[in-house]
Amino acid sequence: MNTLYYAPGACSIGIHILLEEIGQPFEAKQLDLKNGAQFKPDFAGINPKSKVPTLVRDDGSVLTEYPAIAFWLAATNPAAKLMPATPDGQAMALQFTDHAVSTMHMQAFSRMFRPANFAPNEADAEAVKARGRELYEKGFAVMEKALGGKDYLCGDFSFADTALFYVSMWWVKRMEGTLPANVAAHYARMLARPAVQRVMVAEGLA
Repeated sequence: MNTLYYAPGACSIGIHILLEEIGQPFEAKQLDLKNGAQFKPDFAGINPKSKVPTLVRDDGSVLTEYPAIAFWLAATNPAAKLMPATPDGQAMALQFTDHAVSTMHMQAFSRMFRPANFAPNEADAEAVKARGRELYEKGFAVMEKALGGKDYLCGDFSFADTALFYVSMWWVKRMEGTLPANVAAHYARMLARPAVQRVMVAEGLA
């Protein structure tokens, strides 16, 4: 049985959703990131990167990094229909996932919430945050265009949609921001999915 290490409302929520979409038994272990559980030996021994999501597979091997975990779950559970059917579709799903994770999350969101990591001079913090917001909004512009005339990023629901979901959720809940129309419709569509609803309850976010 796969085991997911997660933190409520963190990016790991997208992987949590995929596991629910698959519908096979799994274990979810919550980490208290605020108190540094990710750096303690019992978890650092599993993932020395000390971050979530971390997936321990049923054979004991460990997968880290959101795009890799999402792709593997989709590829190994074809009945769940989380993977586009064609190589072009699969590349597109990876493209959207990576942009959400590497740019909107790691570059944009991190600048807004951890400006000191990008500007040791405290006087530059507001400029760093502003740059983060600009990158986030540019990311949404990319997703808005991609969703034109479609319910989901690749047409049908895929693993990529869970990445857009979590960065949308952060924008709405943490930044009190307004999503562009197509992204807002996608966010509402995601919230209506039973798997998402179960995860929101399980993570105390409902």
